[in-house]
Amino acid sequence: MDIILKIKEAGLVGRGGASFPTATKWETVKNAPGDKKYVVCNASEGEPGVKKDLFISKNHAERMVDGMKIALDYLGAETGYIYINPSYYNKLARKLNKLIKDTKIILFKKDHRAGYIGGDESALVNHIEGRRIEPRLRPPYIATNGLWNYPTLVNNVETFYNVSLVSAGEYENKRFITIGGDCPNEGVFYFDENWPIEKILRETNNYPKFKFFVQIGGDASGEVLNSSQFNKPVSGAGSITVYSAIKHKPNDLMRKWAYFFFNESCGQCTPCREGTYRLKEALKKKNIDWQLVYDLLGNLEETSFCGLGLVAAVPFKSYFNNVYKAYD
Repeated sequence: MDIILKIKEAGLVGRGGASFPTATKWETVKNAPGDKKYVVCNASEGEPGVKKDLFISKNHAERMVDGMKIALDYLGAETGYIYINPSYYNKLARKLNKLIKDTKIILFKKDHRAGYIGGDESALVNHIEGRRIEPRLRPPYIATNGLWNYPTLVNNVETFYNVSLVSAGEYENKRFITIGGDCPNEGVFYFDENWPIEKILRETNNYPKFKFFVQIGGDASGEVLNSSQFNKPVSGAGSITVYSAIKHKPNDLMRKWAYFFFNESCGQCTPCREGTYRLKEALKKKNIDWQLVYDLLGNLEETSFCGLGLVAAVPFKSYFNNVYKAYD
């Protein structure tokens, strides 16, 4: 069976957080005009609390590289790049360089990290080209006008890992989940993608006896849920962070998120550049103006240039609605 049909049959979606249908992206690049095409594996992993890409790259690098080779062959692509988080380089370079020797794949490294904005594929492509690390105006999309304006496929480490499994007939609708925070058994685990949060925590002996809440999909942009919502599967980038309701004070967590988004903003658009600064400053105050906070979050949601700015409000609003009110 043709690989694209296998990917469709498996229902494979991206594992970088957006969950975009993999087959659709591959076909878009395949059908885009251009005498050169490129493949990029995004191993930048800039979302705090997510370590699955590092885990896969250390323990299943052969699968990841195989998935890239399959993509290169399907697209007839010129070159493949593994864009690696600089902090991972010394842990992974020797093994990866051995695996990609005599292939079309290059291990890309720059000392300056892309950070959180590296989750945007156009910012990642800009960095590889040597340009400023910031998102591009779309359309045109990276699938049709990516590296040096040629059609480019950008997928996450786990996506290429899954493509290798699909090709071999071994894919089982599972995903990697990073578990951390106030729990005894932190690590990266592999479960059915439809397992609910509670089942995952209990199976890994990470379900606390104390009152707690969780953040799923990353420690920055992830959704915050209370115990009555643990019947949901894990969404986004694939992580569960456990927070003790006693240990973590409401305003402290919100300040942490605000500082993160302010520090990681690329500065390109005013809503994100100025909005995250004003959010950080508003949350510093002893008597917080919550109406101002909500107005700033609304502006971020509605007017930010890229998707990463748009989701900045998610942890704040979900925390306030699902957890914060319990402190009243």
